[in-house]
Amino acid sequence: MKLTVWTYEGPPHVGAMRVATGMKGLHYVLHAPQGDTYADLLFTMIERRNHRPPVTYTTFQARDLGTDTANLFKTACQDAYDRFKPEAIIVGSSCTAELIQDDPGGMSETMGLPVPVIPLELPSYQRKENFGTDETFFQIVKALARPMERTKHVTANLIGPTGLGFRHRDDITEVTAMLEEMGIGVNVVAPMGATPADIARMGAAHFNVLMYPEHAEAAARWAERNLDQPYTKIVPIGVGATRDFIAEVAGLAGVEAKYDDSRLRMPWYSRSVDSTYLTGKRVFLFGDATHVKAAARIARDEMGFEVVGMGCYNREFARDIRALAKDYGVDALITDDYLEVEKTIEELAPEMILGTQMERHIGKRLGIPCAVISAPVHVQDFPARYSPQMGWEGSNVMFDTWIHPLVMGLEEHLLHMFREDFEFHDAAGASHHGGQATPRPAEPDPQQVAETAAPADGDIVWLSGAEKELKKIPFFVRGKAKRNTEKFALEKGVQEISVETLYEAKAHYAR
Repeated sequence: MKLTVWTYEGPPHVGAMRVATGMKGLHYVLHAPQGDTYADLLFTMIERRNHRPPVTYTTFQARDLGTDTANLFKTACQDAYDRFKPEAIIVGSSCTAELIQDDPGGMSETMGLPVPVIPLELPSYQRKENFGTDETFFQIVKALARPMERTKHVTANLIGPTGLGFRHRDDITEVTAMLEEMGIGVNVVAPMGATPADIARMGAAHFNVLMYPEHAEAAARWAERNLDQPYTKIVPIGVGATRDFIAEVAGLAGVEAKYDDSRLRMPWYSRSVDSTYLTGKRVFLFGDATHVKAAARIARDEMGFEVVGMGCYNREFARDIRALAKDYGVDALITDDYLEVEKTIEELAPEMILGTQMERHIGKRLGIPCAVISAPVHVQDFPARYSPQMGWEGSNVMFDTWIHPLVMGLEEHLLHMFREDFEFHDAAGASHHGGQATPRPAEPDPQQVAETAAPADGDIVWLSGAEKELKKIPFFVRGKAKRNTEKFALEKGVQEISVETLYEAKAHYAR
């Protein structure tokens, strides 16, 4: 564990909270010091929920460490049951409480509560949030689900959606619709919206649809061994993956595959003249492994992009991403350090980033368009409209999400390119305001040399005139032009790049 300004994943007890918050009739008693209640903000602010997560904290303070903190936990556990009357309780420690080595699981067993109490062992200093969701849901399923007679008609469980999940609410609707088109019913959706009683009847389904491996793969494997329920391996994100998913489900259910792609509008653009604008765009992908793997296939095979780099922050899936990166001929970046991600993006100079909320900020600093494809996300990624990532409609949503940053980036470039025009320059106000505006400070003379120290051997310095000229080049080829110019300058032994050097390099590479 390390102190950082940004983090891709919280500690594992936040993952447990995501499961508890998504479910109904389940309560989480968390042995934690005063201050760890910050996690409530993740749900009430980012996801804009109308109630706090179902979590009771012991909230011990420094002065309590010399007394009986175990008794504080027992009191909090009993109060939680008396107040909320849940169907089941999960108990565990936060990263801070783990250090005092109380045993919430053992203590709760001695209390004789009249509902199932499920202990969680979440090693806070070795694991993180996604592990917490996966392990918590696994322990709940293991404790409550039992083999039983199958439903008369073919049904499936949808497993993996959690609280604070990226578009999970809408993905459930989309996947349910695809199953219904093939005559397959949904037995239980879990954790999202499920009660402990629903978990207990998961065994009635014929198979499980594993929507998000990060959150439910351990439970899916357990159900396969103990409930004789196979589970899907394909996540239906993208047109190709959706078709493959339908074929996989049809095989598991023994029904005919039905591809009702009438709602798919993405091919309309691919037949337009304007679609050639996308071909060969260099993109960098980063996020959780599931969404990165899906996005890589969409980027290369459906959008015609060139994937120049990819990576994930959840190390449990590092092997999968490394194998995929090898197939794409790029190096995999496995890290939870956003500064390392930013450095890699800067070096690769892609024309677009497909990443998380963190990469959105990185893109703003570097002037590179970014579309969010994965958690962690912010409020704007919990829209009021129907906006899935999975299925046919998910393909439409992703197409818009990916293309708009590129198109708007082009618009910004055009506005910048014509900024010296009499109608568009910075001192010109909007026409509907009578053209009045407060003039901005004049820019320095383009030919003025930037005041920098003499370049060291092998270093390249861009003179201010050349830098301004470089900014006139469209953003989607600017990185390549910059790299080519610096390569040309090194070959010629030039350490200061002027406007003349820039155009000499352009002429050289145009031959």
